[in-house]
Amino acid sequence: MRLLLANLLVVVILLCGQSLPVAYAEGESSSASLALSGESAILIDAKTGQVLYEKNPHEKLFPASITKIATGIYAIEKGNPDDIVTVSKNARYEQGTRVYLAEGEQVTLKKLEYGLLMHSGNDAATAIAEHMSGSSEKFAEELNQFLQETIGVNETHFTNAHGLHNPEHYTTASDMSKIAAYAMKNPIFREIVGTNRLPWDGAEWKSELINHNKLIRDYEGATGIKNGFTDQAMHTLVGSAKRGETEFIAVTMKTGSSNYAYKDVTKLLDYGFEHFETKQVSEAGAIYTNTENTENDSPVRYKTTKNLFATIPIGEEPEIHVSANGNLEVTAGSQFISYPLERIAPPVQAKAALSASKAAEGEGSSGPGPSSTVYYGLLFVWLGLNMFLISYTVVRSRRRRNIRRRDDWQRRAYE
Repeated sequence: MRLLLANLLVVVILLCGQSLPVAYAEGESSSASLALSGESAILIDAKTGQVLYEKNPHEKLFPASITKIATGIYAIEKGNPDDIVTVSKNARYEQGTRVYLAEGEQVTLKKLEYGLLMHSGNDAATAIAEHMSGSSEKFAEELNQFLQETIGVNETHFTNAHGLHNPEHYTTASDMSKIAAYAMKNPIFREIVGTNRLPWDGAEWKSELINHNKLIRDYEGATGIKNGFTDQAMHTLVGSAKRGETEFIAVTMKTGSSNYAYKDVTKLLDYGFEHFETKQVSEAGAIYTNTENTENDSPVRYKTTKNLFATIPIGEEPEIHVSANGNLEVTAGSQFISYPLERIAPPVQAKAALSASKAAEGEGSSGPGPSSTVYYGLLFVWLGLNMFLISYTVVRSRRRRNIRRRDDWQRRAYE
């Protein structure tokens, strides 16, 4: 019986064992106050979106020119960079910082995007808005819809493309970090905000654009993004930096001076690089088993559809767990992130689905695919178990028969 139980245990391990996650002790990363000047601030991992530090992140404030981050990524994704834009009188006489576009000047949309994001040209913003939507008001409506539906922000409402003051033009540090993280995934946007200098040959202004974001020149690994100022918004800044495989995005809003804004973002980025790193925690196609859930007496299995990453406190190891609803949960210190997994159909269902698919296509049986491989693997295990049980039964039956024969022989000997 002990032998039988031992072999059954081996079979169970073969069926269930799928590189089960290992649990590690949970630690805590430093969360001491950074003494920031901004009224609102946040630090996130650009790849994972995990929040690493925050101060009043959901307070609605005026953004000033960091609005142009949203305008820029919208123009890049929805517009044609080779489009020729004719500058209107409205754009020519737009208030605030300009790249000095001339009325009637024709310029490509791509060139305007550089003027918008590098030099913070309000005239470039208005020219882009009118070209793409017909008016600044219509552009703002479409931009808000894009931000909500595509990026998933819900604390932002813009009334223009440039960020000049309007009481109904607001956002939050949390939303701006999400908008910036989304934008930085676009290689064209990333190239523009990371450009330090660019010759500018306009109809009325021939010069060299110098990126208004000082981080590009002053901070190690800086990759972007945008600063802003109005009397009502005060100084705002969204900064990003990458070292190795780790990139952070920091936002500060409503600071008293430009110097304070850069100090805030520098503190946030320094804090990120000193305490956290981005690690890959799973490869695309990795298989995970939830032994707590079963279907047809088999554990439910899941797989990843892409490489997965998590922000890990330096020196910590992640704890990985598959939840009952099929999410891969990663915990390390104070950090937590959850990724949805794709459920793998049970062997019987997988075989039925494969047969139905082939029948619909009028095909015969071909070599085993990924799903049938799982099926045949379990089938062989099941056959092996049955062969073992049969062999065990035969051996036990012979042993009992031999015992009866010996008892009969001894009884006849005494008679």
